[in-house]
This record gives sequence, structure tokens and C-alpha cells, in this order.
Amino acid sequence: MLIERIYDEDLAQASYFIGCQRLGEAIVVDPRRDIAPYLTLAAANGMKITAVTETHIHADYLSGTRELAANTGAAIYVSGEGGADWQYGFDGERLHDGDAITIGNLTVKALHTPGHTPEHLSYLVTDGAFTDQPGYLLSGDFVFAGDLGRPDLLDEAAGGLDTRFEGARQMFASLRDKFLTLPDYVQVFPGHGAGSACGKALGAIPSSTVGYERLYSWWGRYLEANDEQGFINELLDGQPEAHAYFARMKHQNRQGPAIMGELDPLQVLPAADVAARLENRAATFVDTRGVADLHQGTVPGALHIPAGGKTASFGAWAVNPESADARPLILLATDQQQAHDVRDSLVRVGIDDFAGFITSLDGLPQAAPATISATELDSFDAAMVLDVRARTEHAEGSIPGSHQLHGGRVLWNLDQLPAEGKIVAYCASGMRSSIVGNALRNAGYDVVELEGAYPAWAAAHAS
Repeated sequence: MLIERIYDEDLAQASYFIGCQRLGEAIVVDPRRDIAPYLTLAAANGMKITAVTETHIHADYLSGTRELAANTGAAIYVSGEGGADWQYGFDGERLHDGDAITIGNLTVKALHTPGHTPEHLSYLVTDGAFTDQPGYLLSGDFVFAGDLGRPDLLDEAAGGLDTRFEGARQMFASLRDKFLTLPDYVQVFPGHGAGSACGKALGAIPSSTVGYERLYSWWGRYLEANDEQGFINELLDGQPEAHAYFARMKHQNRQGPAIMGELDPLQVLPAADVAARLENRAATFVDTRGVADLHQGTVPGALHIPAGGKTASFGAWAVNPESADARPLILLATDQQQAHDVRDSLVRVGIDDFAGFITSLDGLPQAAPATISATELDSFDAAMVLDVRARTEHAEGSIPGSHQLHGGRVLWNLDQLPAEGKIVAYCASGMRSSIVGNALRNAGYDVVELEGAYPAWAAAHAS
């Protein structure tokens, strides 16, 4: 048996390629939308991908299940659990608790483990070449290394009302009746790692075991004492804000993401062409450089989506592809490879429309984004000082009178911003406020960024 973990550092998301070496067949679990890594793995191991499945309707990225099936001819398997409100809207075999997929000597058994979502499945894998007992659990967003999937995303991102409490009760029951009934040696491979917004304290290690989580997880003591209410209280306390784009992911993943097919190479565009498109509002310019470079000057109205880091996450903060004002993106990139890397990241969150790229600002209008120093802020006439950090960061220290609104929620909560006047934006390093600031400028707001971010203000006002 072959198990390969394909990990996206940006979204802290793991998918799994599981193959039967005897038969030369494989199944992929929770694929992302840019499917090249799975095709490469299959070719390198002389395998054919014959099945593809997912643990649940994802909120933080766009599923590649349909994309991979269309490319390979693989059979699609999705959850049939969760009731009428949580049924997928595209074709595929529905799995229920106890159903199994067979790949050569391998058995992949579905376990209904609601809590994070009502339809959630985990997959228990048995390598029949060695034993008839399961050895591996693909736990999706059920059990992470050191944490659990949050049960409040349906309230935060799917329009639910107080569903978190029932989700937390379901999580308790899933742990008691499913997870803790497994042998301690079963290896646990979760769907996310540290940095994911799908939990509050995920570990960075790639896997765990049932026994380790039983003994050392924060929730183990509540299960041992059968303290459901204590468990619910701690599970729900301190969950991070959900990004606004999660609602779009939930809807698209349930209905079935559009199949892209093989993407054409992005072409470099002449500066005159780019200038004309921008002048006619036929495209949106995306600056992928770091904050320091961008602050030296960029195209007026440009979005800021840095390359090489949290590109997908930050892209989903700055671009709403469902907006009536959405336009094709023109990327500023060092070369075609970087442009393709940025595109691959953005398609993972459903940002698909690209006009091409350009390697230089030469020949384009340029302006430096407005900034203000920490000392100037004291006497500055701002309509709002906007803190785009998380609420936990804001609570630990903030500029007095500032309004906290997580950067991933700003464009979807414009009613919280003043219609007129200058907005001073800040974060912890300048990165997040640059991304939000440029997105708001693109939307017509007058935004000034705080130089040196919050640390500069704190240092200037230290007693």
C-alpha cells in the first residue's frame, strides 16, 4: 500500500493519495482544484486514479473532486449522510456509515462522524495484503493533531443559527462512539494542520494516533469523565473568525465546482495593452510583490496579493469573483512560472479569470499608497482607525478607539465602514493592512496605512 500526503502550506490543507501497488490503482481523498500533484504521483508510481472522494463539504477551499474525476475518469464518492439539507448537488455514489470502497487489496470504509458538519465522513483504511484490521484513519476535519474541527462554521459561514451547539454535541458523540472505539495503534491523518481556520489549536505534525489523542488531547479528559457540557464549552470558546469567502466555498462545493479542464499558459501582455484595459476598467491589476516594494509605487487601484505565501487566503480576502464588478486579473509577476504559481493558488479558492501577466510596471501609471506615521496619527482627522487583525490580537492590545474587523471579512462588511472620510488601516506587520487597504481603495475608499503597523504605534506610545 502507498499513502502520500499532499500538503498545501498556504491553506494548511492535506489531501491523500492512497494506492494499491499490486493492482496499480489509487484513490484520492480531499483533492484540491489544481490537480497536477495527483496526476504526477499516479504517473510516478505507475498507477491509475480510479476513485476520488472527500470527507465533507469544504468551506476553506474549492474541492478538486469533480476536476480530478473529469480528467481521469475516476468514480466519485461523496457523503450521503447529514439529512436533506446536506446532500451534494452533483452526481456521485453516496456513501453512508459503514459503506466501503475497494481498491485492489485496500478497503476504505466510511464512518459517519458529524460535528464539524452534519454530513462529515472519516475513512478507515485497511491494507488487506497484511491484515483484515484497519490501520489508518483519514479524519478530515473531525480529529486533528491536538485539536478538533470547529462546529461553528455553519453559523459563521453558511447562514446557520446556533447550529454550533448541536454540532458540538455531535462531535462529543462521534468521539465517544466512533473514534475512541478504534485501537490505539490506528494512525490518524487529518485534513488540516497548524494555521488552518478550521480549528483553534491545530498541531503542526502531519499525523497522530488514536492512542496519543486519547491520552494527551485537551478533550480526552471530558470524554473520560463523560462531561458533555464541559466539552461543549471548551470546544466553542475562542474559535477564530471565519473568513467571509467560506460561505462561497460551501455553496460551490455543495453544488459542484465548475470544471476548468487543462488551463492554457498565461501570456505576457504589452504595457500598452495593460494600460488600455485598466483605463477601460476591463481588468483588475494584481501586484504580487511584498509590502516594501509595493509602497514604493504601484498601479492606482491595484489589488495586493503577495506571491509565495498565503496567496490563496489573501486572494480570497481581496477578490470576490461573484461580485458584479469582478473583472479578469492581470498579474505582476517576475516570470511565467511565478504567474502560474499564483494562478494555481488562486483557483483553489475559486478565482479563475485571468487575462495574463506583466513582468514590470514600466509604461504603467504608478503611485505610492498613502501612509501615516504613528506620531502623525495622534492629530490625524480619521473617520475610522481600522484594525484588520483577529479579535484575539485586538483584545491583547490595540489603538484606542480603533474598530476591529478581521481582514478576511472587510469587503463583505462594508456597512461597518464610514461612507466618507479617511480610513487608517493597521495590522501587526503591515501585510494584512496593505492587502485590505488596496482592496478598499479599489472599491473607492480613501485608505491610509499605518507605517510600521501596530508595533510602531505601541513603541511610540510606550510609557
